[in-house]
Amino acid sequence: MMQKILVGLIATIGSFVALILLQPSDYQITRTTTIAAPAQDVFAQIDDFHRWQAWSPWAERDPKARTSFEGPVSGKGAVFAWSGNNEVGEGRMTLMESQPGALVKIRTDFVKPFVGTSYSDFTLKPEGNGTALTWSMSGQNDFIGKAICLFVSMDKVLGGEMAKGLAGIKRIAEAGTKKPAQN
Repeated sequence: MMQKILVGLIATIGSFVALILLQPSDYQITRTTTIAAPAQDVFAQIDDFHRWQAWSPWAERDPKARTSFEGPVSGKGAVFAWSGNNEVGEGRMTLMESQPGALVKIRTDFVKPFVGTSYSDFTLKPEGNGTALTWSMSGQNDFIGKAICLFVSMDKVLGGEMAKGLAGIKRIAEAGTKKPAQN
């Protein structure tokens, strides 16, 4: 009897491991919003890591996180590092490419709670009197990441945070373009 239970347990664990291994390694999450502001105003919020504290949903999760900046103030080569609570973890973002008013590419290296690398592309396109802003995040899941994704949708969790970030950029960029009322 005990041998049958052991064989059943090993088969169940083996099936679960096989299911995890069959999950896709690559992931990509994309969110888009339209902002009633010129592309250069929107771009300024993304291209300068110093401005991220005003709109990043992760900054809200740990306002006391230790942060540091390296390299240029903005544009290619700018670096932002953070170390915070369990919700924000620890990592480093490096601005890899900057095309004013059009594109910002960022590499994010996570240290805690999991080691990993992701890439974010912010693409700006003129749309009417405003700007369409698309944030795409991509990377690869290791075994643990694949296992977590069986139970938690990265698209819903990270996508929701990205949508909050886009809403923050929209709020700031649109507030900067409003003209004071004239009497």
